[in-house]
Amino acid sequence: MGDYIVRAAAANTQIRAFAAVTTELVEEARRRHGTSPVATAALGRLLTGGVMMGSMMKNEEDMLTLQIKCSGQIGGLTVTADSQGNVKGYVHNPDVMLPPKNGKLDVGGALGQGVLTVIKDMGLKEPYSGQTILQTGEIAEDLTYYFATSEQVPSSVGLGVLMEKDNTVRCAGGFIVQVMPFIEDKVLEKLEANIQKIQSVTSMLDNGHTPEEMLGQVLEGLDLEITDTLPAGFHCNCSKERIEKAIISIGKKEIQSMIDDEKEIEVKCHFCNTAYTYSVEELKDLLKKAKR
Repeated sequence: MGDYIVRAAAANTQIRAFAAVTTELVEEARRRHGTSPVATAALGRLLTGGVMMGSMMKNEEDMLTLQIKCSGQIGGLTVTADSQGNVKGYVHNPDVMLPPKNGKLDVGGALGQGVLTVIKDMGLKEPYSGQTILQTGEIAEDLTYYFATSEQVPSSVGLGVLMEKDNTVRCAGGFIVQVMPFIEDKVLEKLEANIQKIQSVTSMLDNGHTPEEMLGQVLEGLDLEITDTLPAGFHCNCSKERIEKAIISIGKKEIQSMIDDEKEIEVKCHFCNTAYTYSVEELKDLLKKAKR
């Protein structure tokens, strides 16, 4: 079974929940970007949060962007997801190395202080944009805080990435549980008690728990109802044609300068690290298309 997202409800729709296993897509991101273990953990958590948040959106064209700008050595992260389970992302400094903290990868230390921005493009005139200060830099707590303050939706977010000794991804995944405004006190108390006693996301995944079983623990005794599942994957929609448009947009002067060097150029996509090469002849064709 590959990566997938589960959408669910509980307590007669007083709670909505999402859970995902993202091991393969996080490993794909690690492989493409050559990330260090702590950068893999940070990017993997944000990719996992992003792909679940993307699945909350209604329309096929809707796009979600999570952007972290921070003072730590990682420099920042960007993740983009759609409503279909596709996600992509990158870190500014994929080589960041830090000593472990309490036996774990120090994601909070790699990020330091910063700001999380959530942009939802839902086909309206202006995209929705919400911004919060990073609380811990551990990403799950930062998304929990974002939901509570920017969207006024009390939520619990759990995210985890566990690495193998060879620095590949052993397992990755997470959950998001949100309560509705009409939630009864006894339901909320039961949910809070459940969250207090569950294992970490990485422990649950490493013990072979599926997303359904993770939600079974988080929502134990609350009439969990799985509503649907959705495949998830690392997917970038870049292409040579898209990169051409970007080159054309930099203007005639810059393109002419590249032609004058009489060497082919290589342009890499930020999100997936795919390299596209353009010969001098191709650059001359692009020069003709440039407006300014």
